[in-house]
Formats: sequence, structure tokens, C-alpha cells
Amino acid sequence: MKNKRIVLALGGNALGDTPKEQQEAVKKTAISIVDLIEKGYQILIGHGNGPQVGMISLAFDEASKINKKVPKLDLILAGAMSQGYIGIHLKNAIDNELLKRKINKNVYALISQAIVDHNDPAFKNPTKPIGGFYSKEESEKLAKNTTWKFIEDAGRGYRRVVPSPKPITLMEKDLINKGLDDGFILIAGGGGAIATYKENDKYNMIDAVIDKDYTAEIMAEMIDADLFIIVTAVEGIYLDYNTPNQRILSNPKIKDLKKLLDQKIFPSGSMGPKVETAIKFASSKLNRKSIITSLAKLKESLEGNKYGTHIEK
Repeated sequence: MKNKRIVLALGGNALGDTPKEQQEAVKKTAISIVDLIEKGYQILIGHGNGPQVGMISLAFDEASKINKKVPKLDLILAGAMSQGYIGIHLKNAIDNELLKRKINKNVYALISQAIVDHNDPAFKNPTKPIGGFYSKEESEKLAKNTTWKFIEDAGRGYRRVVPSPKPITLMEKDLINKGLDDGFILIAGGGGAIATYKENDKYNMIDAVIDKDYTAEIMAEMIDADLFIIVTAVEGIYLDYNTPNQRILSNPKIKDLKKLLDQKIFPSGSMGPKVETAIKFASSKLNRKSIITSLAKLKESLEGNKYGTHIEK
């Protein structure tokens, strides 16, 4: 009988915003992850990359304004760089925590590509803002000389927008499953992974932002995980959040959560995708469970339903 498999989807609070913050944040994250490894769980880790990919893109944007020899950076490359930069910090922190506890396990961070449908409606309607702000003149010039599209952003200037398609699977599926079978701890699907589509017997990478929770959920189904855990800044799903009436939903019924989603109770840029993907995984097969919790309550959430939001069929 195989050990229980967990996919952990780490939010930004588990990573920090700057390289220095990140190196400190992942030390705490590694303690929580190794707690689970010590209990015998097989772990696959996904993570966001919003601040990191923004920082990388902005650095190239600003440098190109000063030195024309510095190119504008494709989002594909910024995404790949962020996967490597976050992956090595996470790997090193987990390696050190394993070493401290004398646990002999290997950790690998994979640069990952997510297969998407090139006919996904998202490609006809790019909505995800990325990078810095430009003047109207700058945006028009860039739009003319590149394939970039821009929108005006709340009076602050113009920002580039890219599609946000849904992932179908990861190109690294077989490698990930074999790695877990062999006892490795894996980091994959970082930042939602690099959007890739197949056409005319060729794989094509494309500038897009895939929500990391969607990719993490696909990974959970892909490896036949027992648990899909979304680690976020709050302890679970709250109603009337940040008001005197706020209350956590500890064990909500899936049908009730779907109604709340339909009513757009949860913001699309934060809790919405978490609730949607948690429902999707819990509904996908009997005995599968999703948990939305904070890093501080991760261990306790696994030990019982007292902490976090627990969703199951």
C-alpha cells in the first residue's frame, strides 16, 4: 500500500516578496513540509510566483529603458527564471531541514510546462495584467513593435495583459509520478507552469499566466493524490471576512460552496480559484479531500477538522 500523497499549493505568504524575504520565509515553510514528510506522506509542492515574476520582468523593463542593448523579456523566460529562483530556495531550505532531522530524502525542483488548449477562450480575451506601468505613448509604441496588448489600469497608466488559460496536464507527468514512486520530494508547476500547446507535431510555448491553484489541482489528480492542500494567508474559507461577523467554514458541503461561488462571494483574484479548485479535486473521486488552511495551522489541519476548511464528497 502506497503512502498517502499530498499536493501542497503554496501561496505568496509562504515565499516572501524579495530574495532576502524569501530565504527567510522558506525556512519556516520547510519546517511544516518536513513535519509531513516525517509522518510518511509523499509530497509534491506547487507554488505561486506573482511578486517574483513581476520583479524579474520589471528589472528587464527598467534596464531596457536605460540601455537599449537590454531586451524586453518574454513572460515565458521570466516565468522559467522565477521557477528556478523559487525552486532553489525551497529545495535548499527543505534539504537543510531534512539534514537537521537526519532524514535521507532527495528534493528536486522541476522547471515545468503546462499543456493548454490553444483554442481556450482566454487567448482571445487577455485579461491578466503583468509588469510595470507605461504612458499611453509608450504602450502604443510597444504594441506596434511587439505582439503585446495593453489596458488602461485605474488611471495609473497602461499595463500589458496576457491570457490566463486553464491547464490540462503537465508535460512532466511521467517524471513526477516516477519520482514520487521512488521516494523523492518534488517541486513542480511553479507559478502555474509555462503555458505550452501542441500544434502540427510541435510544442509551442506562449506568454500566459496560469493560476497556480488550477495547476496544483491538475497535479493532484495527475498523481492520484489523497489530499490537495492549499496553503494561504488565512486559516480557511471565511464568510464576511474582515468584518465583526466573520466566520470560518470548517466542513462546508460542496453544493453550498458552489452556490457561494455562483454568487461571486469569493474574489476571483484571491479566494475564488482556491475554492473552485478545492471543490474540483474533492469531487473528482471518492476518498479525495481538499483542505484550505494557513501554514501555521497546516499540521493541526491534517490531524483533524478543528482547523482549516475541509472539503470532501
